Amino acid sequence: MARKATKRVREPDVTREKLLKAASEEIYRRGFQAASLDAIIAKAGVTKGALYYHFPDKAALGYTVVDEVVNGSLLERWLGLLEAQTADPLTALQRVLRIRAAKATTQEVVLGCPLNNLAQEMSPLDEQFRRRINATFDVWRKGFAEAIERGQAEGTVRRDVDAKGVASFLVAAVEGSVGLAKSAKSLPMLRSDYQVLVAFLDSLRPPSRNGLRASARRATS
Repeated sequence: MARKATKRVREPDVTREKLLKAASEEIYRRGFQAASLDAIIAKAGVTKGALYYHFPDKAALGYTVVDEVVNGSLLERWLGLLEAQTADPLTALQRVLRIRAAKATTQEVVLGCPLNNLAQEMSPLDEQFRRRINATFDVWRKGFAEAIERGQAEGTVRRDVDAKGVASFLVAAVEGSVGLAKSAKSLPMLRSDYQVLVAFLDSLRPPSRNGLRASARRATS
């Protein structure tokens, strides 16, 4: 009896996860407004009643996709990867950019960034979407800013650098790079743009460290 009770408790959670996965994929491919609830239900393999049990309407489903799927996936790809690095903050950021460049896929170029897609589509139309999307960008910017500030405290980033400004620029540059690559349908363009950001980060190092890195590059070239 105890096993059956446990199964009954967990089943709604499984259904909810199926709906969120199906919805996130449908929204990513078609956009929120064009996303079909019937397609989401069919892909999730659930009933329409199950959908409305968990989400009162399409908007609520969309908000949850941003909060629980898009947010977590994007932040893990950038901040989660950054936290896993053991090098100084600038080198860590450079490694993250190189890893993201290496892992970039044709789908990412064809479909773009799911968060930025929703920002372009829904932020002008729906305040709830706008707030959720901006909150994710805020966390992303804050994570980058904290890394740069940590570098300043350690002496690996110039003191005159505006950490928050640079963090905002980096996020904007990443999203802009994805957008341009999407328009051009060019994976090499995306990887090239990320490499430019890698080089830019070297300019934030104190002069002595820039000199040491330049000497090291010459010595190994």
